[in-house]
Amino acid sequence: MAWVLLIVAGLLEVGWSVGMKYTEGFTRLVPSVLTGAGIVASMLLLSYAAKTLPIGTAYGVWVGIGAAGAAVYGMAVLGEPTTAARIFFVCLLLVAVVGLKATSGH
Repeated sequence: MAWVLLIVAGLLEVGWSVGMKYTEGFTRLVPSVLTGAGIVASMLLLSYAAKTLPIGTAYGVWVGIGAAGAAVYGMAVLGEPTTAARIFFVCLLLVAVVGLKATSGH
């Protein structure tokens, strides 16, 4: 169950990190409220997952999902540059996330 919570927390991190783009410096109410709620929910789920998973693994997976997801969203939706190097490094992040899970002992 901790892994499910952690994956959901990582997906929420993608949501709130991308949401910051739409807050325009937290000057828009609805995007700001949704982003704030995403931050709180993501951190709560991370904290629940970290009760049973090693913190280094939990935090690394959480950050990896968030960073990779935000980068992919930026390339796919926001028109950010899609280069071979960027795709390679996103894949490298995902390999690191899988490696952390595989070596966590849980």
